[in-house]
Amino acid sequence: MTDLAQFARDTGVKYFLINFTDLRGVQRSKLVPAPAIGMVQENGAGFAGFATYLDMSPADPDMFAMPDADTVIQLPWNPDVAWVASDLIMDGKPVSQAPRWVLKDTLEAASERGFRMMAGIEAEYHLIDPSGEDISDPRDVDAKPCYDQSAVMRRYEVVSEICDAMISLGWGPYQNDHEDANGQFEMNWDYADALVTADRHAFFKFMVKSIAEKHGLRATFMPKPFPHLTGNGCHSHVSIWETDGDKNLFADDTNPLGLSRTALAFVGGLLEHAEAICALTNPTVNSYKRINAPVTASGATWSPSSVTWTGNNRTHMIRVPDPGRFEFRLPDGSANPYLLQAALLAAGLDGVDRELDPGEPLLHVNMYTEGHTVDARKLPLYLIDAIRAFDADSALKSKLGDDFSASYVKMKMAEWNDYSRHLTDWERQQTLDC
Repeated sequence: MTDLAQFARDTGVKYFLINFTDLRGVQRSKLVPAPAIGMVQENGAGFAGFATYLDMSPADPDMFAMPDADTVIQLPWNPDVAWVASDLIMDGKPVSQAPRWVLKDTLEAASERGFRMMAGIEAEYHLIDPSGEDISDPRDVDAKPCYDQSAVMRRYEVVSEICDAMISLGWGPYQNDHEDANGQFEMNWDYADALVTADRHAFFKFMVKSIAEKHGLRATFMPKPFPHLTGNGCHSHVSIWETDGDKNLFADDTNPLGLSRTALAFVGGLLEHAEAICALTNPTVNSYKRINAPVTASGATWSPSSVTWTGNNRTHMIRVPDPGRFEFRLPDGSANPYLLQAALLAAGLDGVDRELDPGEPLLHVNMYTEGHTVDARKLPLYLIDAIRAFDADSALKSKLGDDFSASYVKMKMAEWNDYSRHLTDWERQQTLDC
């Protein structure tokens, strides 16, 4: 384990952000000076759980964030500071509703079966003006701006600084591009163990926002920040490997798509639990403006609306681009990095345990133009539908942990009720003179 005090001496770090992600996906930290980091590494940094989005009250005892020292990252844009992911402890026990623990427990259940989940993500984001009212580049107006060379180069200073940071951190970034919406970008890096990917995903969101602010801009991962533009997805690539080996358990050369029986059952689990998974992979009111969006300025939303799977066809919820892995295209930019991976793994494990059959892939069906010809379940229309589906899915809740599931449903219902009490301009325009 990394000695954080020695790390500070070796690197010149003056402060440590002892970080955790709460149930709503908000990153929380204490800024700890280097002279105190040895004590904090041993005893944790104290937090009041009720002051964050966790299901706690002011009467609950102190919660301590125990740094996972091997996750330490010196901020490339501010070398005086280091970031460390942590695990929450209360009364000497793990906080079972904490997202990082939920993922670690799910990974442990997989490990007991001899499985190691490998994951990669495509975290799309918009660079917008500081007010949040519009994209930051007034010249980025083409109807089909994806891969636009001039547009990406007008944001070279931001994109290259983020990519240089990932190179320095050893993440293996391999491509950056302007995405399908005006002002939208995507940056890809190597896949890794699911917990490593989740930690990097959390740090990536912090890093992108911080570097954008440094350049006088604002970055958002909001699922649908502009109604006429393609939303921000967070496509997830999944494979299962041997716990103590280098064998990809999803690979099978005898299958037309290169997927093993284990992989097919895993896909079957995702299809089985799709509506419930939405509560975790698409966790905001705004999420359902991306899933159920009308055609955008570019001509396609690039997001699924039905529970289907396929080969190399981007109009479905699950796509198999290569043998031995699949892409889950449902999640969006508001997904909690830890709950995203935990939800995929929990649903997939249930599929493996029950040997679920995903059925035949819809290889040649364009779901955007021919979806009406297919007998397929529709994804939830609203967040409340997803919350209710999750609350009714006892198998998925059991695999994620009953304590976490109860707390998550409680918090999401409160969020929906808060939204429901909001009076919109549309309502007034349509109903005031009824």
